[in-house]
Amino acid sequence: MFPFIQRRKTIQTAESRFSYRYASRSPETDVLRDMASELVRLQRSHGGDTVFLCIGSDRSTGDSYGPFVGKMLKEQQFPLPVFGTIEEPVHALNLKKVLGEIDGQYTDPLIVSIDACLGDAHQIGSIIFNEGPLIPGYAIQNPLPGVGACHFKAVVNHLDPHFPADSLNNTRLDTVLRLAEITSGIIMDSVRPAILEEA
Repeated sequence: MFPFIQRRKTIQTAESRFSYRYASRSPETDVLRDMASELVRLQRSHGGDTVFLCIGSDRSTGDSYGPFVGKMLKEQQFPLPVFGTIEEPVHALNLKKVLGEIDGQYTDPLIVSIDACLGDAHQIGSIIFNEGPLIPGYAIQNPLPGVGACHFKAVVNHLDPHFPADSLNNTRLDTVLRLAEITSGIIMDSVRPAILEEA
């Protein structure tokens, strides 16, 4: 989990770097489809295994976004590997071990990491899909090594710079579940025939 920094809606350059933002209060849902299409293109360009790493804890409401995404993907029988669920969360204490397991099972996989983040009050409910690694623990001043070739992050609550952990613990479960449902839907769409044909 780390502070929300990206404020631009959609960025694409000739170097194929990308950043997408979805604001839950906005009627613009095309960006969700764009995220799914970008995910398809990433997997095709990589050509190898793709692994979804859902980071977070079931012991903190705000930090449970990643595990809920993993749980929802598993329940919908998502065909690609998923690590991190409410039942078996991936967090600071076992992240290194899980990454070792992934390296042992897959050769040079494309890792898509998923985690909660904190931001300004008006940014709550946003989902961001960015190129580059995720840095878990940044918001609570316990940063871990960056992980993933790209990542999803959702702004689950506002950032209290003095008590960031309280911001996560005082997050509404409804917000977390809604964002997890949207994110899992984006990822599920990336394996649907209609999106595969468009990408």
